[in-house]
Parts: sequence; C-alpha cells; structure tokens
Amino acid sequence: MRKLQTIVRFLFVIALFFNCNKNSTEPAETVLTSIEITPDSVRVLGGKTQQFICTAKYSDESSIIMTENVNWSVSPGTAGRIDSTGHYTAFDTSGIEIVTAMYLDKQAESIVIQTDQSSIADIDGNIYKIVQIGDQWWLAENLKVTHYRNGEAITHVTDWSNLTAGAYCAYKNDENNADTYGYLYDWAAVKDSRNIAPEGWHVPTDEEWKQLEMYLGMSQFEADDIFYRGTNEGSKLADNASLWSDGALKNNSVFGESGFSALPGGCHHFTGNFFGGMGFSAYFWSSTSAHSLNAWGRKLYDRNSEVYRYSTSIQDESSVRLVRD
Repeated sequence: MRKLQTIVRFLFVIALFFNCNKNSTEPAETVLTSIEITPDSVRVLGGKTQQFICTAKYSDESSIIMTENVNWSVSPGTAGRIDSTGHYTAFDTSGIEIVTAMYLDKQAESIVIQTDQSSIADIDGNIYKIVQIGDQWWLAENLKVTHYRNGEAITHVTDWSNLTAGAYCAYKNDENNADTYGYLYDWAAVKDSRNIAPEGWHVPTDEEWKQLEMYLGMSQFEADDIFYRGTNEGSKLADNASLWSDGALKNNSVFGESGFSALPGGCHHFTGNFFGGMGFSAYFWSSTSAHSLNAWGRKLYDRNSEVYRYSTSIQDESSVRLVRD
C-alpha cells in the first residue's frame, strides 16, 4: 500500500510539473485597458463639423481605431450634436461641450469650445469681420490698430522723410481714409516681436498667401511665380465695386466671390516719399523676407483680374491683413 501511495504521489508531482510548465508558456490574455478620443480638445465654429476618432488601447500595447460599436454623446448638447460615427456638428451659437465615447466598460472625453465667432477685436477695440476661405480664417478688413499686443504704441508718422522703424500712417495723412481702408504700416511694425496682431492671429507668410491663392484657383507653379499670376483670383479677392476704378478687376463675373473684401487703399512709397494707388490698387504685406532690404507682398490692380506677387522695400508702407493661427 505504501508503495502504491508513493507511485501516486510521484505521478501527481509529474502532472503538476507539466501543467505548470504548460501554463508558463501560454501567452497572457489581451484585455482592453482604455480608450482615447482624438482630438482631446478642439475649437469648432458654428455651422462646421469636426470628426472625432475613438482608439481602443490593449494590454499588449496594441491599439485599434474603432469604427463601430462606440456610443457617442455630447453634453449639454446646446451648442452642437454628434452622430453615431463621431461627427460633431456645431450650431450657430457658443458654449463648452463635452463629447463622450463609450466602448464596452471604458469611457473617454473631449472638450469642445463651440463659438459663433464672426468677428474679432484688436487691442484698441476695433472690430473686424472675419471670413473662412478654404482651411484658413482671414480678416475681411484691413488692420487699423495703433498699439502692439502688449499695449505699447506703434509710432504714428506723418512725415516719412525722417523714418522711424515700426510705424503707421493714414493714406495722405487723412484719418477719414483710415476709417475705410485701415492704416498703412511699414514692415518693421509687421515683424515687431510685440505683435501687431491680437492673440490667436498673425500677419500671413508668403506661403499662407499662396495657400489662399491656390484655394481660389492658382496652380502651385503659378503661385510660386512672380508678378501677375493666375486667372481671376484677384477679382475673387476684391470687393466693393464702388471704390474701385473701372477695369478688368471689378468687371470679372467672380468679383467679390471669396469674401476677402480687398479694397483699393493704396500705399506709401518711402523712396520719393509719396502716396499712390488709392482707388485703383491694393497692397498687402506678408511676414516673409525676400532678402535683407525687401519683403514679399501682394498687389491687386483695377486693370487686371490676377494677383501680383512682388518683392518690395521694407521701408514702404502697405495694408495689413491677418490670418488665424
């Protein structure tokens, strides 16, 4: 009997060994550890949509984008709604929303700031209309701010023969012109580190101007070229026919189509110290240097429906538009 007990114990130990060894080689079970929403925070303007994506994270460090079986909800739901595929649609109102995704027993949230913003204000309290063109948001008016973002004054000049870098003026020093066309600024004011634009906005680069132009119809090759380029993009950018002299720009059928609303505010030429162009030309700065003494700019002209890209002296004074960060 004792011999039989010994054999049984031996067989049990052998079975236990093989069972433990088998368990040690089996892979651990992969389990869902969490889910994430992308983006985890976003600003959405009224009438626009935002796609949210739910990603499932697993214990083996793998992840899967979930295209079904996710329960989406939005709270409080007064500023927007979300459908079963994660598409959030903003109403024409404002508010902070929480978008929630539920998958199995896991939950994730994203913060949505929903705004009906159709205008912005500068540090002086001037209100500007804004317009979305493609993926960009632009001022639909020329800048007329007189202080940098930090509150320090931009130098006001009436006699450019004694140049003060970082300055502005009204066309022909007539403040009535500024009411309609904004102020003219030199490039030093455009590039000043104190920032001529309000928070969240900046003077467009040459590339951002090209992005605008290509959305309106230019090819990359045309956008990269200089002088007059494209076909009718200038007419699309201009507006308010009563202010423009008669010509191809305003007589084109797409005049004013983009909502950019460029006006013929003219410019000031430092060399020769004279104003010119009001009524038939619009001049705009970019924030991109062409070389040490010049920067890239844009010009619209009453006799041409295209857009003129040129390198101009940083001592000249032109209008300024802003694009959102």
